[in-house]
Amino acid sequence: MLGVPRPDGERGVYGISVAAELVGMGVQNLRLYETRGLLEPQRTEGGTRRYSADDLDRLRRIGDLLEAGLNLAGIGMVLDLEAQNTQLRAEKEEQQWLKTASIPASRSPKRTSSNNKPRSTRSR
Repeated sequence: MLGVPRPDGERGVYGISVAAELVGMGVQNLRLYETRGLLEPQRTEGGTRRYSADDLDRLRRIGDLLEAGLNLAGIGMVLDLEAQNTQLRAEKEEQQWLKTASIPASRSPKRTSSNNKPRSTRSR
């Protein structure tokens, strides 16, 4: 939708029934995925689940992997590997950035004296 701001990706704003409807899954499926450790929605002080936009994206990914034929154990492994891959890429990019940031933009050759002419060997 245009004009409607997307909520903070990490902030839990959707109740379980709304989240289930938004991703096209049953409420019991969301509870099962949480039980199996595939996602961890935030909880209110009263214990009510609150799903974030990131949680909805993860639920859609779970649905895609289910359609591809993976079982829940396999989905857990794929999601863990994807998270590790994302972390490694971020670390690599940070290392590359730090490496390029520490190299001075222009290096001038070091001079041993202000006059580069050969010294005279005449004795005084």
